[in-house]
Amino acid sequence: MNTFTDSAVMALRLLAGLDPVLLSIVGRSLAVSAAACVLACGLGLLAGAWLGVARFAGRPFLLAILNTLLALPSVVVGLVVYLLLSRSGPLGFLGWLFSFKAMVLAQALLVLPVVTALTRQVVEDAERGHGEQLRSLGAGPLLRSVLLAWDERFALLTVLLASFGRAISEVGAVMIVGGNIDGFTRVMTTAIALETSKGDLPLALALGLVLLLVVLALHGVIGLVARWRGTGHQNDLLVKGAPA
Repeated sequence: MNTFTDSAVMALRLLAGLDPVLLSIVGRSLAVSAAACVLACGLGLLAGAWLGVARFAGRPFLLAILNTLLALPSVVVGLVVYLLLSRSGPLGFLGWLFSFKAMVLAQALLVLPVVTALTRQVVEDAERGHGEQLRSLGAGPLLRSVLLAWDERFALLTVLLASFGRAISEVGAVMIVGGNIDGFTRVMTTAIALETSKGDLPLALALGLVLLLVVLALHGVIGLVARWRGTGHQNDLLVKGAPA
């Protein structure tokens, strides 16, 4: 088994036969990334919406830090979480290292700056267009952030989908804190790296195909949401422009 064609044929057989090992790894990957995105989006949407409307002295400095964290390598996040959860670390008493929870925490910390920064940008752009009107009606920063976030809910949905794609495609953080343990903490990206190094190319290629399909599906949904959002805005304009 040393040619691309042979590996591809075997990979398709694994997919068609619903190989149990393959399904276990894929299911674990989806579960880890979904849990991480729920955690990160719950915090990131709130923080980003508030940053989009709030104005305070240290805001430029805080935004500079937030934008810097967007480029933070996943291995650095993994290292930080490893140090926190290690036996001698401040959170070592939790016993989470090399577990599902550790991987969720690492991916959540990796995705959190992305969700926060993109949400902040979406809400701030909406604030420029509608903030003055809301302020004239007596809406404070908190109420404005909620109203503007709801008005831009379709744009924020694409943020959530993009964050899931970021989480499920990363490898460094989950490999460091999860340990890539077979049957427990092995996910698609870490399994691809391991199986390729072992020479088990069919399984690695099958997992790679599944990962590509997941990312492709996410982009397809994002495109549909963007189209739906555009159609909704056009309908709103038609209603507003209709004669009485």
